[in-house]
Amino acid sequence: MSYQRTIELDQPYDEAVARTKAALATQGFGILTEIDMKATLKAKRDVDIEPYVILGACNPALAQRALEIEPGVGVLLPCNVVVRAAGAGRSTIHVFEPGLMPTVTRIPALAPLADEASRLLESAFTDLAG
Repeated sequence: MSYQRTIELDQPYDEAVARTKAALATQGFGILTEIDMKATLKAKRDVDIEPYVILGACNPALAQRALEIEPGVGVLLPCNVVVRAAGAGRSTIHVFEPGLMPTVTRIPALAPLADEASRLLESAFTDLAG
């Protein structure tokens, strides 16, 4: 199992960011954090990169259930979603593979939640591909 899922879009970066946020919202995910890596690396390291944002996505219902099982699982939350420019008019979206959560934590009770999160994120990717 890979640590991430990836989808390529024939859309400019700004449009891909907006569509990704909308697709996640449709599946019950809110964006808790937004880190502009292009701006951060320019400010802190004087390095120029293509547009790149890390979205901290959270499905509150799933997060609550996970925290009830294991309070320390918060170190794996929120689910990071990356949107990055990938050339002229193209973008790439990456998302952490939630199915790894039970493996990383060694807590089998998290498996049903990871499966549900995987299904919801797959639905978001299907929306983006359509």
